[in-house]
Amino acid sequence: MNLENPNKENMSFILEQLGERLDVVNRAILDPEDYDLNKYDDLKLMYEIVVQKGRLSASEAQAFIEELRSVRKN
Repeated sequence: MNLENPNKENMSFILEQLGERLDVVNRAILDPEDYDLNKYDDLKLMYEIVVQKGRLSASEAQAFIEELRSVRKN
């Protein structure tokens, strides 16, 4: 999948993958409607870091979840 283009489909994919890789219990924080495409590059960067890192500690996963909350629409 080509994630270079910021669009809703790619953002949905990234959020879904982040949810799985971070073991997010409350998937409501990953609703694509709650994120602005202007923040796509931030989300893509988080996704790339998580994929590259592979296994995350609990504190690392929590830090990424907090970062996801910070880029959500208010």
